[in-house]
Amino acid sequence: MIPTYGWIGLLVAAAMIGCDGDASRRAAAEAPPRPATERGRVVFLGTSLTAGLGVDPEQAYPALIQAKLDSAHLPYEAVNAGVSGETSAGALRRIDWLLRQPVSVLVIETGANDGLRGLDPDSLRSNIQAIIDRANQQSPKPKIVLAGMRALPNYGLKYARKFSAVYPDLAEKNDLPLVPFLLRDVAGVGAMNQADMIHPNPSGQRVIAETVWKVLEPELEGP
Repeated sequence: MIPTYGWIGLLVAAAMIGCDGDASRRAAAEAPPRPATERGRVVFLGTSLTAGLGVDPEQAYPALIQAKLDSAHLPYEAVNAGVSGETSAGALRRIDWLLRQPVSVLVIETGANDGLRGLDPDSLRSNIQAIIDRANQQSPKPKIVLAGMRALPNYGLKYARKFSAVYPDLAEKNDLPLVPFLLRDVAGVGAMNQADMIHPNPSGQRVIAETVWKVLEPELEGP
């Protein structure tokens, strides 16, 4: 079932999110590569949901995942590669830059802004598949975790169903672990979101971290 309560005004806000994305993309493109470390890198490729727009950096779910990694004594660095306003096409344009250094696990969270703007789900599918293909060309290949997203019903039930099907279809095709819905127990819940009812607040980010961790943890190797 597609949660809808409280997601009012998202299409209007999408334009604002896109403006934020332009600046974020420039910053990402200009930022120097991270220095190599002895730890593996878990890279979270994502949108503002991953970037943690509106919350402190340490409250975004990738930082919370880092705390879980440290508590479990797992030798990984969680890299927050979220960009506000980015579509799947933008994520595809960035992937080669992100893979310049070895990646142990790539978590792909993209598509939320595609859905807000009513972009073609076939293009979403193609872009995510291309990201997966680029990652699989690396040596060694990173493990990949795909995070699912759902579309609002604004563009009709047919569109929403076609959009939502992209993620399980790609996970099955590529034999990938899947987070069925990144915003499970967060979307449409007032206590879990900021005033815009788009971006999770710290409580919502904690829920997302738990949702992602359940799928991510089995993919991580111990020291």
